[in-house]
Amino acid sequence: MTQRDEEGDVAVDNTTRVQKPRLFKVIFHNDDFTTMEFVVRVLEGIFNCSPARAAQVMLEVHKTGHGVAGVFSREVAETKVFLTRDCARREGHPLMVTMEPE
Repeated sequence: MTQRDEEGDVAVDNTTRVQKPRLFKVIFHNDDFTTMEFVVRVLEGIFNCSPARAAQVMLEVHKTGHGVAGVFSREVAETKVFLTRDCARREGHPLMVTMEPE
């Protein structure tokens, strides 16, 4: 909202607040058919994980049933989920990947 002071100048309200975008976790879910090697390859290729980080996430998925591949803005998370699902389907894997707010 703007206001005029006594001299007729316009005063600008500088209290605009910018919120950080909401972040989303991309989650891999375990299944009995998708190979560990494929999961590692996707984590390295699509999620830019180091080999050590990819192996760590893959083992978490294998042992606990799910694991967080990364945390991203909504658009980036949606893109990574789409690319992962597409890659899995093309190679015949039933890998389930979801995203949820952090």
